[in-house]
Amino acid sequence: MTDTHPYISGAGNIAQMVARLRKSFPGSISADTVKKLGLAPNNESYVINVLQFVGVIDSEGKKTHEAAKAFSHHKDEEFAQSFSDLVKKAYSALFDLHGEHAWELDTDGLVTFFRQSDQTSEIIGKRQASTFRVLASLAGHGDLPEVKASKPQKVAKPSTAAKKKQRTPIDFPSKEQPETIKPQDNLNSGVPLGLTVRVEINLPADGSKETYDSIFKSIKENLLGG
Repeated sequence: MTDTHPYISGAGNIAQMVARLRKSFPGSISADTVKKLGLAPNNESYVINVLQFVGVIDSEGKKTHEAAKAFSHHKDEEFAQSFSDLVKKAYSALFDLHGEHAWELDTDGLVTFFRQSDQTSEIIGKRQASTFRVLASLAGHGDLPEVKASKPQKVAKPSTAAKKKQRTPIDFPSKEQPETIKPQDNLNSGVPLGLTVRVEINLPADGSKETYDSIFKSIKENLLGG
C-alpha cells in the first residue's frame, strides 16, 4: 500500500481493468499485463498502483484473499457489495472523517481531503478524486464514466511540394501524309509549248563523201520534215 492515495490521468481505465478481471483473473498481474490488454497506454504502472492500494492484488501482483471473494460474484450487485468493502478499507481515513457520506462527496470535498492528507497539488488532487469516484461507482455508488475510444493516429499527408506535378498530356499529331502534287494550272491554259530536240551524230572518221551525204539526207527527210 502506498503512502499517498493513488491517482491516474484516465480514471476510466480502472473501470475497464476491473471489468476484464471479473471475466478472467490472471495468476499474476503486472504493468506488462495491463499493456497487453491495451489499457492506459504509458500509465500501466498507475493502474497497478490503484489495484494494490485497494487490495485487489498484493505486492507481487497476485490476487488477494479478499479480492478472490469479491471477483467470484457473477451478479453486479453482489460484486459491488464485496468491492465496496475493499474500497472502504483502503480509504479508511476518508470514511473515518465523513462516514458513509464519503460515497456522495462532491469533487471539491474530495480534492480538499486528498490535498490536505497528502499535500498534493491541485492537479494531483483532482486525479485522486476522480480515481476514488470511479472506485465508488464500481462499488455501486454512482455511474461509471464513459471511456473515450482512442483516436487513430493521423497519417501525415504529403506536402504540396512533394506532390507530383500534374502534366497536361500532349497529343502528338499523326504522321503527315505526303501531299499529292497537282499539275500547274498553266499546263491546261491552252498556251502552246515549245519543244527542242538535240540530236548528236557521230560520223565515222573514215567515211567517204557519199556516206556523209547519205547521212545528212536521211536526217533532213526523217527529222526535219524535209
